[in-house]
Amino acid sequence: MTRMAKNKKPENLAAQAVNLADLIDYQNGSVVSRTIIDKNAGTVTLFAFDEGEGLSEHTAPYDALVYVLDGDAEVVISGKPIRLKMGEFTIMPANEPHALSAVTKFKMLLVMIRS
Repeated sequence: MTRMAKNKKPENLAAQAVNLADLIDYQNGSVVSRTIIDKNAGTVTLFAFDEGEGLSEHTAPYDALVYVLDGDAEVVISGKPIRLKMGEFTIMPANEPHALSAVTKFKMLLVMIRS
């Protein structure tokens, strides 16, 4: 069973250079998340997936951008698999079913824009 863990409340990260991948750690058998920005207009969240872990198919009412910071992932959007590696991104359109799985351990930045 996938365990979803959250890192502690983020410190103030404004007005400084920060390495995103260093802000979150892998945990065995888990998916870890850390919210960076949470505003009415949208959210920015870091995730770290252990190999073989993932998020089951679901939908979201907003567009979301997935940017891979480390490792390899597979994102399936409306039945279409997309393989992503470090430095690549995809956009998951609003209301389209999507799922994510870790081909290797991977870290991603999820940017969701509410409109």
